[in-house]
Amino acid sequence: MKLEWQRSTVRDIPLYYNPKVSGLRMDTSTNPLGANPAAKEALMECMEMDLNQYPSPYSDALRGALGELYSLPPEDFVVGNGSDEALDIIFKSFLEPGETVVLPYPGYSLHSYFVKVNAGKAMFVDLRDDFQLDVERLNRAKGKVLLLCNPNNPTSNTFRHQDIEAVINGVPDRIVVVDEAYGEFAGKSFIPELQDYDNVIVTRTFSKAYALAGMRIGYAVSNPDLAGVMQRVKIPYSLNRVSEMVALKALKDQEFVRHSVKVVNEGRKQLHDGLSRLGFEVFLSEANFILFKGKIDHRLLVERLAKKGVMIRDFGDKRRLENCVRTTIGTEGMNRLLLDKMAEVLRECR
Repeated sequence: MKLEWQRSTVRDIPLYYNPKVSGLRMDTSTNPLGANPAAKEALMECMEMDLNQYPSPYSDALRGALGELYSLPPEDFVVGNGSDEALDIIFKSFLEPGETVVLPYPGYSLHSYFVKVNAGKAMFVDLRDDFQLDVERLNRAKGKVLLLCNPNNPTSNTFRHQDIEAVINGVPDRIVVVDEAYGEFAGKSFIPELQDYDNVIVTRTFSKAYALAGMRIGYAVSNPDLAGVMQRVKIPYSLNRVSEMVALKALKDQEFVRHSVKVVNEGRKQLHDGLSRLGFEVFLSEANFILFKGKIDHRLLVERLAKKGVMIRDFGDKRRLENCVRTTIGTEGMNRLLLDKMAEVLRECR
């Protein structure tokens, strides 16, 4: 293939994380309880569904159910194939080629990916040393959109609420997107305040607290004007009928979500204390994963753990995350296994 056939803005995009899968996966920040039981119930009902018919173009039933959950009009919601599609829709809707998106760094790697594939330019603004937002620098940065992740991936902390408000109000003529993929675990959301702003979009997912990562269901929520633009840009039918039915069942079982959050809260302390005892520098977490800095080389740690049947995520080659790795917070048993195997690796590497 001739290089000139490629659009210039995508020539240097690498493939996304795609490891050889084996053993206990603590590298993907999914729900430690396993698949949502609502999925099995919905899939049984789907056996009687006429899959020869298209789904609703805009997932009307799911938008209605989300509206009931948040006490907002269904028109405020845009449903997609994971919150990743919601993010892609935002840039397709509001970003002209060559325009700039401001991104706090370190942050979620796919944020800059979506900027590039939509022919935009990413401007990175470093977080402060405590991984909090540098409000003054963010408000000086020139960009049409500001996108932040709260809780932040991979640093695992949440940003101070007053700082988020400050970057929203600081440049009122730009759109601010708050990616809340892990929001249920932090118990915080900007959704209740959306009606106070005309420039804010929040994205959420069913992949984490709802334990439906394989179904690819996510959504954006905003005021009717912004949501209406995104709805017109969104690919019709992008969420299939089966996924929509599974999501509707899952929304009715909020006890599963509350239990998932409880398990993660308990596991977070277990892992934080256990990793600290092993001598790692453990960063504050309000998500369902923890970032920590290794006592040994990050590559060696991840490789040796994988050979012992436990997979974690390596971020140690990235600037400001030197020698850092990330693990999902699991159940008590999963966490204990991780800590035991980690201790074995450390002993072997002395």
